[in-house]
Amino acid sequence: MQKNHPQKWGWHSFFGPDNVVKHINHTHRNRIVLPTPNSKNMKRIWLLLLIAGCIRVAQAQVEYVDPSMGGQGVLLEPTKPTVSLPNSMVRVYPVRNDQLDDQIHSFPLTIISHRLGELFWLMPGDGSADDRSRYQTYDQEVETPYYYSVRFDDSLIQTEFTPTAHAGYFRFTFPSGKAIVLLANRQGGDMSANADGSVSGTEDIASQSNITPGVMHAYVYGEFSAPVEIQTANNDVGKQLTVTAKGSQNVLEFRYGISFISVEQAKKNLQEEIPAWNFNKIKRNARDRWNDALGQIEVEGGTPEQKRVFYTSLYRCYERMVNITEDGQYYSAFDHQVHQDSRPFYVDNWLWDTYRALEPLQTILNPEMEADKVQSYVRMYQQSGWMPEFAVLWGNHECMTGNPFAPWAADVWNKGITNFDLATAYAGIRKNSTEGTWLPWRRGPKGSLDDFLSEHGYMPALHPGETETVSQVHPRERRQATSVTLAQSYDDWCTAQIARELGNNDDYQFFLKRAADYKNLFRHDEGHMWPKDASGNWIETFDPGWSGGQGGRDFTTENNDYTYDWDVQHDLQGLSDLMGGRAKAEAELDELYRKGIGRSKYEYFAKFPDSTGMVGEFSMGNEPSLHIPYVYDYLGAPWKTQKRVRMLLDTWFRDTTLGMPGDEDGGGMSSFVVFSMMGFYPVTPGVPVYNICSPVFDRITIHLHNGKIFSIVCRNNSSNNKYVQSIQLDGKPLEQVWFRHADLTSGGMLELQMGNTPNTKLGSDPSTFPPSAMAVDPREYEASGSSQR
Repeated sequence: MQKNHPQKWGWHSFFGPDNVVKHINHTHRNRIVLPTPNSKNMKRIWLLLLIAGCIRVAQAQVEYVDPSMGGQGVLLEPTKPTVSLPNSMVRVYPVRNDQLDDQIHSFPLTIISHRLGELFWLMPGDGSADDRSRYQTYDQEVETPYYYSVRFDDSLIQTEFTPTAHAGYFRFTFPSGKAIVLLANRQGGDMSANADGSVSGTEDIASQSNITPGVMHAYVYGEFSAPVEIQTANNDVGKQLTVTAKGSQNVLEFRYGISFISVEQAKKNLQEEIPAWNFNKIKRNARDRWNDALGQIEVEGGTPEQKRVFYTSLYRCYERMVNITEDGQYYSAFDHQVHQDSRPFYVDNWLWDTYRALEPLQTILNPEMEADKVQSYVRMYQQSGWMPEFAVLWGNHECMTGNPFAPWAADVWNKGITNFDLATAYAGIRKNSTEGTWLPWRRGPKGSLDDFLSEHGYMPALHPGETETVSQVHPRERRQATSVTLAQSYDDWCTAQIARELGNNDDYQFFLKRAADYKNLFRHDEGHMWPKDASGNWIETFDPGWSGGQGGRDFTTENNDYTYDWDVQHDLQGLSDLMGGRAKAEAELDELYRKGIGRSKYEYFAKFPDSTGMVGEFSMGNEPSLHIPYVYDYLGAPWKTQKRVRMLLDTWFRDTTLGMPGDEDGGGMSSFVVFSMMGFYPVTPGVPVYNICSPVFDRITIHLHNGKIFSIVCRNNSSNNKYVQSIQLDGKPLEQVWFRHADLTSGGMLELQMGNTPNTKLGSDPSTFPPSAMAVDPREYEASGSSQR
């Protein structure tokens, strides 16, 4: 159950703790309930309030959210000012190119998936032009997580929107009194008018998956707040409805339900969630839902901009996965059936991006939901025969590399979330690893290159200019040979941990051996990960900063080789040994941030458009880089992590339309911001520990679902005082820069003394390094209590 948290009160000490404040009842976040007229000191309290205006409520967390942050993409996709409830099915934003586009193309009734398109089409008009073909310039835009408003320049029509979980509510204001709303299909289907003035329709959603082919449908049922006339016409892909209010109508409201089961279910969803015409009530309810979610983490100190960046990032972490269960049933595109189930079913997760930080964050904040999400993946495996990687609305999106469900499942299990079918989850993970293909952007049975990988311990690369001979290889994404080998190594290490948990020692030994495959691509004379051909020869023309091939994808995924040198989250100890020891590894890590790209920026970004947010050869704008600033903790120099992370946050994550350095990926990057601004980070999902960094706030309070509170207190904290001088956990000194997940969930306090000069001794003893080695047993870090080894 969500807890109600007391607010901070301004100036209460002016009157003393026994005066006004003790008479105020903190019954709900951001609300004041004043004493009843029978209260003993009622007159005194009212007098003090009137004279001094001394009592104020801290700004609600949701009011810090700025959905326009990152709305102008640096090179790739911008963020969207999405209006929804946390992790809910109906998600709406204005369809336009980016935040700087001065024309709105349309409004959807919901979307298919994060960045995969919209469903249905809506625009208000006044009959002065064909509103479907005429984009509307706009002004006076208001963007919040729970409410959106905009006014069109030519007609001065105002459009407002607020959501529920399965329904949406538009309110249109027409200064001319002529009220017209156009509804249409976006990509095939049907729209129709009902005799009572309501509307209903379907939208076709074609699967793009080779393992979950087929077409599913979205359904809508909607009603208008005034009598209307409806004309139906064909359009390019389906039907279009022109809805005109009878007589003069300055305000026309449209409420609707969405379903993936039937029109009847869409109508039921609407009736249950928006039973009456009361836009402001639905808006208030949505605002309260967001405050409940965002209020799980309270921060004090920092600048107003830092709070906006923090809470906007936290809001992004609730964009997905989304619960598509409707009255105890859900439609699954993984077998194209409607299922009855008492547990929620979640879709829309780009797991290659999100296993690193988003899912670990939600594991802390919403453990029950996290178990349901993992179990949703288990069901998808049971329904389709393969464990998905990008589980979207229309099925499995064969995208990116690796077997990323393995680290996610291992991480939640080792953090004590066990309410899912681990044995079946493991069966799906094992099948993907041993019977499926590791090729990028593919899913299905293994092929010749997968057999080679299994036998030789690396994915063979082609020499530049060599013609591809394996038909399974994606023509654009190529082999990505180095990245695939590294992903297989880490994912199989996580698979080994699950096998051991299930008592399968043979599998544990098998997958643990494969987890060392990354070593096969480390070239000692060059000091880098390096691709090999099928004969075991190094690709001599390879340049770690350029990587060769189409978009760099012959050898690495979206980033160059300098990033993938560090893509060994499970064995950073072994990696530093390969590099020649901690001192040499530290020097290499320093050089990562200092080495120039060696060519013009336009040449570099033409080849690596995903490698944005550059600091030397380090890319802040892509997920494989997220853990790299924390690697100093494993080399005895955590003060460099503290300095580097503060710099990266200050530089690349700002409250502007350019405030996101790369593809945000539905929380994949925002979760790095949330963790890092709080001052800790999960470097190795699968091992239940967090690395301590340098919080930007003076105090962070995390309200846990078990009713306990974990606080981080930073004393003498400032922009200059970014270095941790000493650490105490629940009053006991720590000489290490990490703590257990169980220390967090047990509640307590992490105290950091900050200063402007590095404490180079703290965390420098190898016996205190965070765990990241082949032989690590995550179970050793599950018990609560002192984190001292």
